[in-house]
Amino acid sequence: MAGRRTYRTKAIVLGHTKLAEQDLILTLLSETGEQLRAVAKGARKPGGRLAARVELFCESDFLLARGRSLDVVSEAQVTCAHAGLRGDLERVSAASAVCEVARLTSFEDAEDPFLHAILARALTALEQAPDQGRLDLAVAAYAFKVLAHSGWRPELDSCVACGDASVTFFSAPFGGTLCSSCARNVAGAEPVDARTLAWLRSLLRSTFDELGRAEVDVATSTELLSYAHVWAATHLDARLRAFEFMLSL
Repeated sequence: MAGRRTYRTKAIVLGHTKLAEQDLILTLLSETGEQLRAVAKGARKPGGRLAARVELFCESDFLLARGRSLDVVSEAQVTCAHAGLRGDLERVSAASAVCEVARLTSFEDAEDPFLHAILARALTALEQAPDQGRLDLAVAAYAFKVLAHSGWRPELDSCVACGDASVTFFSAPFGGTLCSSCARNVAGAEPVDARTLAWLRSLLRSTFDELGRAEVDVATSTELLSYAHVWAATHLDARLRAFEFMLSL
């Protein structure tokens, strides 16, 4: 590492890719909101010093050395392991869906500290969720909140076409709710009732703590998760495989 510039950053491990026999390429969301990629040498070696410090969903304090194409992990110290997410398929799938959205809404050399803060809070909410319904709410809320922050906030209070306050349909490609008259001209617009609209508004406006205390049945939470999936997939123009897997459970 001699002669290389190093820097420290706190970051969340969003994903990793195998490299050679014992290394990993990490995708990180730094505390500044920038997406980073770095090589963790020996991270796949059993008992290696980095193995437990670069696991998925970990928040760690990294010392990185700048490389020609990829930075290299010199040191890593776990600050929050989010250990409660491991060993539970439902929680792992929920955290994977959240990190999938995080990868698609963060970019290299684009600072936005909000992205790191809300992801850390969402992962904690997933650890604390007492049941599947609250897991679904946390994932759906994260997706809607992050996309709204990035400029894709759904219109839920009036028709996106004419402004009528009486809305009974929803269209992700069209940007939100529609009145029955305008919906006739929008292919794929889906009927939506007042209760579902109230829940969608709550996902955007409520804190994770408030949603964690909410009473919700699994049928409703699954429906809200489906709305979040369609909204994210439409506006990120991507297939969200982790989201799809969570919905298939």
